[in-house]
Amino acid sequence: MDPTGIIWRAAVWIIPLVLAIVFHEVSHGLAARALGDPTAAEQRRLSLNPLRHVDPVGTVILPLLLALAKAPVFGWAKPVPVDSRRLPHPRRDMMLVALAGPGSNLVLALVGAVLLGALTPSLYGIQPGSLTAFVAANLLNFVIINVFLAIFNLIPLPPFDGGHVVAGLLPERLAQRWDQFARYGLLLFILLLLVLPSIVPGANIVQRLVAPPAQALTEWYLGLAQSIAG
Repeated sequence: MDPTGIIWRAAVWIIPLVLAIVFHEVSHGLAARALGDPTAAEQRRLSLNPLRHVDPVGTVILPLLLALAKAPVFGWAKPVPVDSRRLPHPRRDMMLVALAGPGSNLVLALVGAVLLGALTPSLYGIQPGSLTAFVAANLLNFVIINVFLAIFNLIPLPPFDGGHVVAGLLPERLAQRWDQFARYGLLLFILLLLVLPSIVPGANIVQRLVAPPAQALTEWYLGLAQSIAG
């Protein structure tokens, strides 16, 4: 397989992205079930089968276009259903459920770094485009994507996980207003991440708020991989 070809570039980004966002969503459901809400389990959304979680636009089309454009790759899956009314402490528990997603991504990044470090010594002399090189590229991108998703989802605005954390920290009356604001989460997502940066380049939230901590954390994970590789 040609490592400079379209198929290679798409595959080494979309495969780790799908894995990362599926684990992210399932982690929300597992946390909710552990806290008392079995809604996701009842709707068979705790499966790691990507087909149960794929959003055609967020999981396939957008990441593919970004990969082909050599832009930062991100995406989303269908949200795992959580019913806060079935949680014993709804406000606190929804915060924990929200944090489970980014937390799972950080754990996955650690796993990816360890595997990449263990594989690195065998890469010397490997022909570009080989299966081993393909696996290594996927692991590297797996680390990058999981770190990015973790930080990205902690943006303290709806519809991100960080927005749910803010709702749990606000006084109850303000939290109710915040939840009403969250109804427009998708519109806010489009305005902040796509429209506003195109109008005011200095207002790019990803570059200013997400990229610096994500880069620092990624460098730490890759440093760990290098240490393991010796």
